Amino acid sequence: MEPNTNNNKYLKAKARVDQMRKFYNNLTSYILVISGLAALNYYIDGWSYMWFLWAAFGWGIGLTFHAIRTFNLNPFFGKDWEERKIKEYMDKEDGNDIKKWR
Repeated sequence: MEPNTNNNKYLKAKARVDQMRKFYNNLTSYILVISGLAALNYYIDGWSYMWFLWAAFGWGIGLTFHAIRTFNLNPFFGKDWEERKIKEYMDKEDGNDIKKWR
């Protein structure tokens, strides 16, 4: 059973690292593209109308949700919350927590 446990840990760790790599690639792209758009905006219009902020805002919202999902920043419905609730319901089913049923 030990090799299977180590394999599962490895696969989970690999998936986690892959998710973080994707986030950092997204963040790097965001910084480069928005900086390029800001430079282009300044070159074309000066700062009379900063249209690049629309792209920065839209992509920034997506990047924020990506960070929340990647780093489990949602305290209410994160991975830890799911595991706590599963354990709570399993304990209730086993009869270990009879008071909570009442």
